[in-house]
Order: sequence, then C-alpha cells, then structure tokens
Amino acid sequence: MLGWFQALMPKEERFFDLFVRHATIVVAGAEALRGLLKGGDAVARNCKIIFEREAEADEITRQVLTAVRRTFITPFDRTDIQDLVNALDDSIDQMNKTAKTITLFEVKSFEPQMQEMGECIVEGAKLVLEAMPLLSNIGSNADRLNARATMNFIIQADLYDHLEKVVDRIEDVSNEINALVTDHL
Repeated sequence: MLGWFQALMPKEERFFDLFVRHATIVVAGAEALRGLLKGGDAVARNCKIIFEREAEADEITRQVLTAVRRTFITPFDRTDIQDLVNALDDSIDQMNKTAKTITLFEVKSFEPQMQEMGECIVEGAKLVLEAMPLLSNIGSNADRLNARATMNFIIQADLYDHLEKVVDRIEDVSNEINALVTDHL
C-alpha cells in the first residue's frame, strides 16, 4: 500500500541538479587550489576564486537542506542526502581553510609533494562530478559507479587520510620534544 502511495506522490528531482552544481563548484575550487599550489603571483588570484566558490557552495548546500525539509518524497533517504551535500560542502570548506591559511602566512611557494596532492584533489573532484548524474538512477548505474575508478579513488583517498594522520602524529611527537627542550633551557 505504501508503495502505491509513494508512486502517486510527486518526487523532488531537483536534488540531482543541485548535487551536480555543487560538485562542479568543488571541481572549480580544486582547480583553483591546484593553481594556487603552483605558487608565485597566482596564489592571491586562486585564493580569491576558492573564497568565491566556497560562498556559492554554501548557497547550494542551503538549497538542498531546505528542499530536504520541504519535500515529502525524496529520491533517497533524507539523511543520505544531507550527508552527501555536507560532505561536498566540507570538501570546499577545507579548500577555503587551506587558502585562508596560505593567505594568513603569505606562503608563495610549495613543495612538489603539495603540488602532486593538488593534482590528486582535482582528479578526485572530477570523479565525484562524474558520479553525481549517475545517482539519479542508482539501480541502473550501480555497476558504472562501482566499475569506474571511483571506488579505487575512494580507497586511495582513505589511505592518504590515514597516512596524513600518521604524519600528524609524528609531528605531535616532534612538538612534544620541542616543548621538553624549551622547558629545560
């Protein structure tokens, strides 16, 4: 009975357009971050682009969250929609925080490894954008979503996250050693 009722109720299909728009902004932010990491005169210009894209992304996030509250039947679980848009927004927010830190400390040159990470970020953002339209029909597109490099990228990204945390923990040890040395001078 509930299936019939849901079939008769109009569904909000606008979510998928908003997801694609948000992912497009994430790609633009990632490309600006990659440009920023090349250093030199491009830093300020690319920081400004990231700041602008982050503001655009916040507006789309607001639209999605409003639509979730106002829509009777959503294309998939409300919590999943909120989690997806928040994850998209978190990615551009992190780019924004990175750009703010670079601006604050007036950094103009970056290590090759940082530049390589910028390339990976763009690649990942493009994969996310490629996956977004496929969400409109998950059942038919599940094989395509899983067969693409998306899953491999997700696994690689998770590994990078763990490796970054290892670096952070080693940095914590270094900071503790520095504190000990400073206390005993």
